[in-house]
Amino acid sequence: MPQPPTLKICEIFPSIQGEGLRQGEPTLFIRLSRCNLKCSFCDTKYAWQNGQEMTVESILEEIQKIHTGFPAQWVCLTGGEPLLQKLGGLTNNLKAKNFRIQVETNATIYQRLEVDWYTISPKPPDYFYRPEYLKKADELKLVVTKGLDLGVIKKFRREFPEKIPLLLQPQSNSQWSGKRALRLLRQSLEEGMRNVRVTVQIHKIFGWR
Repeated sequence: MPQPPTLKICEIFPSIQGEGLRQGEPTLFIRLSRCNLKCSFCDTKYAWQNGQEMTVESILEEIQKIHTGFPAQWVCLTGGEPLLQKLGGLTNNLKAKNFRIQVETNATIYQRLEVDWYTISPKPPDYFYRPEYLKKADELKLVVTKGLDLGVIKKFRREFPEKIPLLLQPQSNSQWSGKRALRLLRQSLEEGMRNVRVTVQIHKIFGWR
């Protein structure tokens, strides 16, 4: 008999969402392996290769086991780049169990999925994103690297609806990046841009997983 399809999973764990507009909410994380960009500033490089093949059924069993002691309503699919793998079977089953689903993606790949929240984070140097996210994104996050400048922020604020928050996230919570983020925020305000914010990774500050 043919074997059921599998997904390569790096880790599954409970925590709080540490960044973005859902910050602080109890969340069950499914971190998928592999990435198509492999940015030098990535803080989850271990997900590029590490992981084990798991069926959707075994993933759901693990989620249900964790959920018993940590009854969060949100599941976050992250990576690596989660959309490198076909997620329809997983998302359909999670929705059937009444979970709400967040996908964190670099936005270079799009799948038609039943998802409640898309966090997109286009990456340098070209900051490419699939056009579907112009309507699908719930928040747009830019890591404040040394190469991020006001021109990039203006481009995104011009292209995406103003109702979608544009988040400037300091790289690895570093001091230099935080100062740069504040300077870019001030410049954005001077340019008349709205719904631009600075956010930090609170799970990194407190050493939470």
